[in-house]
Amino acid sequence: MPITSRNKTAKPAKAAAGVIKVAGIQMASSPHVSSNLIEAERLITIAANQGAKIVVLPEYFCIMGAKENDKVLAREKPNDGPIQRFLSRMAREHKIWLIGGTVPLVSNYPNKIRNSCLVYNDKGEQVARYDKIHLFGLDLGTEHYHEENTIESGDTVVTVNTPYGKIGLSICYDLRFPELYRAMGEVDMIVVPSAFTETTGKAHWESLIRARAIENLCYVIAPAQGGYHLSGRETHGNSMIVDPWGVILDRLPRGSGVVIASMNRDYQASLRKSLPALKHKTIKAI
Repeated sequence: MPITSRNKTAKPAKAAAGVIKVAGIQMASSPHVSSNLIEAERLITIAANQGAKIVVLPEYFCIMGAKENDKVLAREKPNDGPIQRFLSRMAREHKIWLIGGTVPLVSNYPNKIRNSCLVYNDKGEQVARYDKIHLFGLDLGTEHYHEENTIESGDTVVTVNTPYGKIGLSICYDLRFPELYRAMGEVDMIVVPSAFTETTGKAHWESLIRARAIENLCYVIAPAQGGYHLSGRETHGNSMIVDPWGVILDRLPRGSGVVIASMNRDYQASLRKSLPALKHKTIKAI
């Protein structure tokens, strides 16, 4: 299916603040939505109390099922359901921009979901949605993953304008496809909510995150699942925030917690002026 692009603008943005705090949440989610939301609320509150204006949850923050089909059973209709109401309430109560990792939403198939990254402004309004385009597949030793069996892929590149800059939305396996990020245009920040396996994560996670930051001269917030899950799956963790020069500003190896750092738009602008690589792009898509 063709890939299209969409930039969401949530009302006219105010002048961007020079320096703001941003945060990523790391979890080791269970198959139980209610307990995951309780843990997410605890961690969001910690991030907000530390001054974060943008908070990003990991992929599948609300459910890491014992079986692949569990997330299908937990799916919600757009703008309706306890998971989406929770995200709206958290954003509104804490007056933050909240990026809801991924939420299982209904798809065109009864046995599949859309794995959707939802963005809420500080009034609790949903202002953007990105459906994961690239679906993870792995057959390596005893590990076998085939997301296409339970997920319908999206087909639209999504960015969202905020008072703090332009954010590009992506999810986990998308990280391996740099052309997705080029299609976003110049963004100030990329978010990559993830649930990388330990096998692929220890090999490639940090390298890919830092590469996306460096080649796009932008901040990357990469919150992840990190630990053991009832399905037997082990996720890599190592949630991190990386600056436009590829420097890791904060990292959490394992377990539940928060990574937090300052995003400095003036520093980013100075780097782009000193190294205008984004203006030097000459190769266009075939």
